[in-house]
Amino acid sequence: MKIKAALSGYFFILVYFCIALVFLACESSPSSRNVSSAEAQAAAQAALDRMEGKQPASSQGNSTAQLGASQGAATQGASSARQEPVLNTGKNQPAWVNSADSVYNRNQYVAAVGYASSREMVEKNALLNLIAIFGQSIYADTTTTNTYQEVVKNGKTTGYTDSIEIENTIIRSAAMDSLVGAEIKEIWYDSKSTYYAVAVLEKAKTAQLYSEMIRANQNLIKNLITMSQTEKNSMEGYSRYQFAAVVADINISYGNLLRIIGATPPGELKMGDDYRLEAVDIAKAIPIGLNVQNDKSERIQGAFAKAISDLKFRSGGVNSRYVLDVNIVTSPVDLPNQTNKYTRIELRANLMDMSSETVLLPYNYNTREGHVSQSEADNRAYAAAERKIKDDYAKIFNSYISQLIPKR
Repeated sequence: MKIKAALSGYFFILVYFCIALVFLACESSPSSRNVSSAEAQAAAQAALDRMEGKQPASSQGNSTAQLGASQGAATQGASSARQEPVLNTGKNQPAWVNSADSVYNRNQYVAAVGYASSREMVEKNALLNLIAIFGQSIYADTTTTNTYQEVVKNGKTTGYTDSIEIENTIIRSAAMDSLVGAEIKEIWYDSKSTYYAVAVLEKAKTAQLYSEMIRANQNLIKNLITMSQTEKNSMEGYSRYQFAAVVADINISYGNLLRIIGATPPGELKMGDDYRLEAVDIAKAIPIGLNVQNDKSERIQGAFAKAISDLKFRSGGVNSRYVLDVNIVTSPVDLPNQTNKYTRIELRANLMDMSSETVLLPYNYNTREGHVSQSEADNRAYAAAERKIKDDYAKIFNSYISQLIPKR
């Protein structure tokens, strides 16, 4: 036991001596700046684990590395922003603190400096300052981004690309939430109260990554809109054109970024509205039949008809493939110690595809309304249902149809 303890002691000294060498190497070699204290500590812990016969803790890191390798260069560029750079605590202020361009040539890089009272905040501030250089033109609106991410995450783009490599690029594109390739290169602490950090984006690498994502999205759009006329004049065809518009909007934002860094976007970047106009023409060719039971003065039918019309679809038609089947049930409600009369209304509306006799979009609503008379309680119940449909149904329908893309 004494011998083992002695050996362990010597091993600890050896391990931490190695760590010290790592830090010295990081300080003296610019190419080693991405080696962090966390990585050095992880290496030491892995060595200790092996000595004791344990599974090295670094296996988790290996899994992460394998995931990064499988995702390719774009993910590596994004993940590099999360690597912990070496903290410089030297007395001499680095030149980049006052001028990032003096160290990171603007012909090769886009760089920005941030400062804060903590290390965590200084990295965030530097990245925010870098992003601010590009402005809002490199981002699509929130609805577009969310739709793109949800459809890709749910695997609905699988089968609409020409290769697994293109599909993987689209998955990476949907997963990113910041500038691909942006990273914190250096951090300096002035030994008083302030941390400084420089965030850097390498133009050549970023141009390559964003060009790959644009080309992948262009391939996706091509396959989305390639279909027979019968497929096109359907809810699925409408949805495919609507999603093509979303992907086109994403590509426009990527193209804007490339132009800012002096690169030329690959191919022709069409506007999302070009595909939306085609989707409107498709909608006009798709009548949706309305079948409403137990309506009152056609109030509920009118509310649904308006919601459908707002999305440019036609309501009505004989022998329509798509039918909105609505059933309304009202019933009096007796409440103890109440002089008012109450009516409960229950509404069920199913959008049906009659060709397959399947429910595409179910919609349910119920509420209770009261008044001094039962008839007026009924009126109020119908009025409440009418308002709800006018407020909600078009949004619900649009959200559903925007992700209706059939899997291949």
